[in-house]
Formats: sequence, structure tokens, C-alpha cells
Amino acid sequence: TEAAGTVVSGMDAYKNMKDAKKHETGANHHTAKKRAKTKGADAVVGAANSGSYSAAIAKEVTKVQKAADAAVASEASGIASASIGAIKGMRSAFRVGGAAGKYRQIKKLGDPHVVQAGSLARLNESREQAGWAAAEAYVALDAYWAHDGPERLELVSEAIDAAWDAMGEARDAAETLQHAERDVEKLSTVQGYAKKKQLTKMGKETVSGGGESTKAAAGIVTAVAAGTVGLASNPVGWGLAGAGAGLVLGVTMYKALRAATKRYEEVHHPERWAPKGETPAEAASRKESLQHALKFWKKVSKGERQAMAREIYALAAGPDISGSGSTTAEMRESARSLLIALKSGPAKHKLEPEAWVETLNDPAKTGDWIQEIAEQLASG
Repeated sequence: TEAAGTVVSGMDAYKNMKDAKKHETGANHHTAKKRAKTKGADAVVGAANSGSYSAAIAKEVTKVQKAADAAVASEASGIASASIGAIKGMRSAFRVGGAAGKYRQIKKLGDPHVVQAGSLARLNESREQAGWAAAEAYVALDAYWAHDGPERLELVSEAIDAAWDAMGEARDAAETLQHAERDVEKLSTVQGYAKKKQLTKMGKETVSGGGESTKAAAGIVTAVAAGTVGLASNPVGWGLAGAGAGLVLGVTMYKALRAATKRYEEVHHPERWAPKGETPAEAASRKESLQHALKFWKKVSKGERQAMAREIYALAAGPDISGSGSTTAEMRESARSLLIALKSGPAKHKLEPEAWVETLNDPAKTGDWIQEIAEQLASG
């Protein structure tokens, strides 16, 4: 299984390297480059781990055959296991550090309700002023109705036009305020989700790294025992190896169960995370949903993370993107700061800030952006 996974990771890394060269800048370049690095590292670690397992198999074979060099094989196996466990443990530590850094950057953005308080206050003041202007226009209209002069009809006509325009401005101001208040709630929700994802990442990598480090300790004990007491029973090594395997297996089972649950939901409740304005697919039966949940090789494409990515993009995108035209400049700036905190800023995309902003306002790049944000939400 490890060897097969190594081959798949290598193929995936090669494909993404080609995609990164094809797209020299932008969201699709950053997504492909990041996956190429991750999958490349997975392939290297997987190859080394396969070698470690081969050494372990050789050790057991020499035990069965009662060969004279069984102690040598056991020592080699222990050293290999310790080395791979240490490498994986260090890799998990780096991932925890990356997730912690991203969490701190998101936290620095502050509570949107507080950050946007001034903007909302100004919009509310504009709404109140527009309301007073509309009220004054109607008072003037009433006064002109009571006018008895020959110019009465002309004055009334002008007053009606003024009242109509004032009412339109008051309505627009109220809608702008309501839209801004909804955007603040959305930004608060997505920031909370982004922080939760990083905390979850830290927890999983900490447990997984602890398991790998424990396995490394077990390998060291095995190597030492092989060099001192030969093939004597080694309960300490077995205990450490069992504890490490238990931690790693626990994280693996958690990830598998979560992924299966999300695959089940995306086909059994397609309306839950369907894009706004899009007719959701027909819900699959329970049996079909369970069958889809067991397809571990398929990634979730319509889940909560993708829905949150769409919300972030809609807040950060430019006025040419459908649904983003009414977003205030302050709100758009806050959402773009969130993108930078998620490591999707201009520098990561190899773009100048102006060019980066243009990609956010390009409808043709909407899919690339949503995929990029979804990847960064799950990554440290």
C-alpha cells in the first residue's frame, strides 16, 4: 500500500509541476505549485517508508530462518524505522507551525463587527440623511398642493419628481446598509471557520506527529536491543511501536470517517452547500449515498469548505463579479486581507498587487480562485 501510494504521489507531483509551469502566475499557479511540493514530499517519504518496511520484513524473515545475521537485520530495521518516524514527526511539527502561523495571521485581522463598525456607522448616517431628505421632499409636496397660484401644477410636478428621487436615494441607502451588515456577518463566519480549520489541522498533525515520534523511539529501542541482547524479547519496543501505531491509526480513521461523512452528505443533501442561484442536483438515495461515501479515492467537491471558499471570494472579488457589485470598499479590503492571511496574496501568486486585484475581478478566473481558497482553508 505504501509503495502504491508513493507511485500515485509521484505521478500527482509530476502533473502539478507541469501545471505550475503552464500557469506561471495566479491562483492556479500557486495551487499547482503547492500540491507539487506536498505530493513530491509525500513520494519521497513514502519511498523511504517502503524501504523501512522492506527492512522490517527482512528482519522477520531472518528470525524465521534463524539466520546468524538476524541481529544485524533487526538493528537495520530499527534504524530505518527510527529514521522514517523522525522524518515524519519533524514534517508534522513543521505543519503544526505553519497552521499556527496562519491562525495567528487570521486572528490579527480582528472581529469584523469591530473593524467595520465605523463603516457601518457612516452608512447608517447616510441612510438617516436620505430618510430626512425624503421626508422634507414630501412636506414640500404637501405645501405645493395647497398653493393657489397659476404655477401650482408646475411646482407640484417638480415636487413629485423630487420626492420620487429622494425616496429612491433613501431606499438605496437602506439596501446598502443591509447588504453591508450581511457582509459583516458573512466575513465573521468565514473567519471563524478559517481559524477552526487551522486549529483542527494543528490537532491532527500534533497527534500524528506524536505517533510517528513514538514509532521512532520504538525503532531506536529495537536497534539498541539488537546490538545488546540480540533477539531477546523487547516489550518496551513493542509497547512504543503499538502506542505510536495507535495514535497514527486513530488520526487516519478520523480523517477517513470525516471524508466519508462529507461524501455522503454531498450526494444525499446536495442542497445544503449548493451555490446560491444554482439548482441543486437531485438527492441520491441512502443506499447510493453510502456507496458514494465508500469511494475513498474521490475528493469532496461540494461541501462546507467549498461553500466557505465561495463566500470569501464573493466578498473579496471586484465589482465585475456577479453578486459582488454592492460590496463596500472597506469590506472588500478586509476580505482581501483574509486572502493574504490564508497565503493567497500577490506574493504567493507571483503577481504585483494591481495585477492580483485584476485576477479577482476577472470572471474567467472565478473557478481557479474558489479552488485556491478551498485548498488554503484546509492547508497550514
